[in-house]
Amino acid sequence: MSEEEPFEPTESKDDEEIEKAVEEMFSKVQDFADEVTAGRVALATLFLLMIIGGIFAGWYWVIPRDSVEVETVYFQRGGHVVMSLVNNDGSRAITDVEVDVKFIDSSGVIIESMGVTIAEIPSHSSISGDDLEMHIQGYTVWAEYTIEIEVKWKNWRGEKQHELWKHRVGDWVSEKFSDESDTTVWPF
Repeated sequence: MSEEEPFEPTESKDDEEIEKAVEEMFSKVQDFADEVTAGRVALATLFLLMIIGGIFAGWYWVIPRDSVEVETVYFQRGGHVVMSLVNNDGSRAITDVEVDVKFIDSSGVIIESMGVTIAEIPSHSSISGDDLEMHIQGYTVWAEYTIEIEVKWKNWRGEKQHELWKHRVGDWVSEKFSDESDTTVWPF
């Protein structure tokens, strides 16, 4: 019987180079980990949040865009009550704003209407008030009605815009509608 000699791996030149490369990489990772501190991570996070906030602020305040929204509330209380609020969510003023709200019965007859003309609505502001409220008495609360909301305005370029929304009411004691125009962004 012959005795076998135990296997001893021999190191080659390639193995030595790989080992040195691994040690160098480990040393670089350790140096990097020593440089990364909690304070630096917090500072980098703060800068990232500032960049994201700057992008949002640019969209909301700087980039020219047109966005009109009308919020309308309907409820039954001693008759029918309809109130509207016009929001200019855009970053530029809109002018020559006309708001017409009609309360229509199921046969298409206009029971009551309200309208207001506003010379200008500045950016990021709203308009409401007595002219955008109506109280309808003498009509049953058990029937279905339609609220028709029409808004016309000129955007900051002087282009005429128009929106018309219709909502059926009467199934519930109170309802809220939020109608948004298409947002137009310039120069896109």
